[in-house]
Amino acid sequence: MAIRTTNGRGMRYDSVLDTVGNTPSIRINRIAPDNVTVYVKFEAFNPAGSVKDRLALSIIEAAERDGSLKPGQTVVEATSGNTGIGLAMVCAAKGYPLVVTMAESFSVERRRLMRFLGAKVVLTPKGLKGFGMYTKAKELAEENGWFLASQFETSANADIHEATTAREILADFEGERLDYWVTGYGTGGTVSGVSRVLRKERPDTKIILTEPDNAAILGSGYINTRNEANQPTEGHPHFNPHPIQGWTPDFIPYVLQEAIDHGGYDELLPVAGADGIAWSRRLAAEEGIFTGISGGSTFAIAMELAKDAPDGSIMLVMLPDTGERYLSTPLFEGIAEEMTEEEHAISLSTPSAQMAAE
Repeated sequence: MAIRTTNGRGMRYDSVLDTVGNTPSIRINRIAPDNVTVYVKFEAFNPAGSVKDRLALSIIEAAERDGSLKPGQTVVEATSGNTGIGLAMVCAAKGYPLVVTMAESFSVERRRLMRFLGAKVVLTPKGLKGFGMYTKAKELAEENGWFLASQFETSANADIHEATTAREILADFEGERLDYWVTGYGTGGTVSGVSRVLRKERPDTKIILTEPDNAAILGSGYINTRNEANQPTEGHPHFNPHPIQGWTPDFIPYVLQEAIDHGGYDELLPVAGADGIAWSRRLAAEEGIFTGISGGSTFAIAMELAKDAPDGSIMLVMLPDTGERYLSTPLFEGIAEEMTEEEHAISLSTPSAQMAAE
């Protein structure tokens, strides 16, 4: 086998923001069933490590264009972490102060990443769930005259996925079959934006949406109330806490409503958080693909679909982020910090072990 070589991208970038998007579709070689071909769109290749880099950049630049965001104005947003990390990167590069509100139940490393990128993080009680951090962000914007990013309502969210994510999928599978596209939802921007394009240009592709089985708010059929600004006015009565961080706040976002109203998906399938954790671990240990619980959960649904999929089917699965922001979550439970017995045995198997003992 010849040694691998690289030639560079043939260009230089004026800003880290110019590297957002164009994430790779990667084939799964060892853990996919033999009857299907599975690819993952690995959004961890974005500069701040998640799919939310796309909407963060889109929100800020749309607000700059329409004048709703003034030079030097503070940006504020409620987030479980990935949008906040993306916004922190964008605001750092563009020179805007950022304040993030986040429920205290989300992983510690997420708040530390945002602070490392220069943001302020205001924690809200976990008992108030996502609606509590959302309410806090609105209050701070109103009290201080800050710019509310409004990831759950703004058209800039789905628009960027229509303009980038969907176009990348079309380019990656040009002239090839694509039988299934599988995604979860947080704000709903990915499914709403991508489905606009796939419905028109790849109508044979089945769009599969998934949500946590113990927080199946979309599957319940109940749409929470919203005000005239399309902001939720209540938490969803069918929501329960779940381990898939970044998915399913305790309300149905307005951005997602487009996919609901216009048939943006063919099937909605629930997934257990434990299955997401298990498949995330397998992707890492057997494919070298390091994604979080949300990515593992989407992949779990793809593996269920594969059981009954026609032979030769081709699937593309969204992996929203990297696994590094889950170190303090159940994803890493049981992963030892000190050497295991097997590792001790390996260490003791060479002469230097005797020298250390002396």
